[in-house]
Amino acid sequence: MFEKTIKDMCTMLDVKNDLTPFESVVVKGVSIDTRKIESGNLFVPFKGENVDGHQFVRQAIENGASAALWDINVPNPPEDIPVLVVEDPLLALQALANKYRHELDLKVVGITGSNGKTTTKDIVANLLSVKYRVHKTQGNYNNHIGLPLTILSLPQDSEVAVLEMGMSGFGEIELLSEISQPDAAIITNIGESHLQDLGSREGIAKAKLEIVKGLKPEGLFAYYGDEPLLQEGVKGLGLTHMETFGRSESNTIYPTKIEMNNHGSYFETSFAEGETFFLPVLGQHNIHNALAGILIARHFGLSVDEMKEGLQSLKLTQMRMEMLEGKKGESIINDAYNASPTSMKAAIELVAELEGYRTKILVLGDMLELGDNEEEFHQEIGRMIDGEKIQQVFTFGHLGSLIAKGALENLQEDRVHSFTDKESLTNKLSSILKGDELILFKASRGMKLEEIIDNLKA
Repeated sequence: MFEKTIKDMCTMLDVKNDLTPFESVVVKGVSIDTRKIESGNLFVPFKGENVDGHQFVRQAIENGASAALWDINVPNPPEDIPVLVVEDPLLALQALANKYRHELDLKVVGITGSNGKTTTKDIVANLLSVKYRVHKTQGNYNNHIGLPLTILSLPQDSEVAVLEMGMSGFGEIELLSEISQPDAAIITNIGESHLQDLGSREGIAKAKLEIVKGLKPEGLFAYYGDEPLLQEGVKGLGLTHMETFGRSESNTIYPTKIEMNNHGSYFETSFAEGETFFLPVLGQHNIHNALAGILIARHFGLSVDEMKEGLQSLKLTQMRMEMLEGKKGESIINDAYNASPTSMKAAIELVAELEGYRTKILVLGDMLELGDNEEEFHQEIGRMIDGEKIQQVFTFGHLGSLIAKGALENLQEDRVHSFTDKESLTNKLSSILKGDELILFKASRGMKLEEIIDNLKA
């Protein structure tokens, strides 16, 4: 992890105060939370609407921090403990991350997209781990604070960092790209998440394409080639190395054969004819994510056998196409980490096509941050449910009730159940289970559908 003396840090940052008495103090790692301070950390305080982190600086030092940053606009910085007075602690954190990134003998892969960022991050990291010392974004540390913290936590012998980049508005991905200076970048797709902030899918595409702003001149840019908005958006970017993945044969890499069962997906590609890859994850959309990973793996010099090894041993972050077993033996797909119309349609289509189950049940909740057309998006999801392949539909939440309304166009009333109370939903669902069902749980993170799953698990 980041390790410097305060004297070193004063050469890296524009520090406004005299720290000569403390210049030999060593800082190891960075924290923004006094409850998680580790010995030697640099504490970074932020001024929030209700709480000013500067009031916890002394507590951070008492908890083991070696030093802290201090905003020059906050009066009375303490002089008896090592605080580095800077113009803005957030900008200083980002500058430290950028400088540390360049000190390491490190390659960076940046990943963004409306859906599939985390899954693709896991796939790329697992692939490259076959050959390199790889570290990746943990949890939701993918924003203007989390990404710098991820970089500063990297071991000094790291060879590759796989960094997820999230955003809610214009300029955010550009900032993350400039901080991390990726050697390769991926856009997984363009969906509908953040429509309320960016106004249109065209706006989303524009914001996601900011990932190339910090891309190394010789870096690889891989994007979902079946998306017209990306096809148009890359024109004029002046990039020398662009490759595409997707379903159509116009892409650099595409699947030539796909077979799925309850354990995962077998597929062949245009890249390695006759070679079968196994991905222990459900869903054709995840095969597309794997194709993106293969492009990156090839760029980093992995052999086909190494790629097979990396894909086969994959374990995804929880609540992303996670297969679980219920108390009665039912199969549960927990894909409840997040949802958009694109990802929800893909998950429903997957369940519809899987074989070997007497009854298939959907438990769907609100999709958030969809802007003015959110009601139509939800009804459209309901309308696309095939009543011949899906036996029961449960919905949760106000917007979820609109999914139920749409589903009633294809399913009888006794097969569609709408709830705003999780306990009632759980009780009704449990009452019809016999043990040979397949149940999909899918909604935006804020709906916390895992609380229902916890009551069903064995």
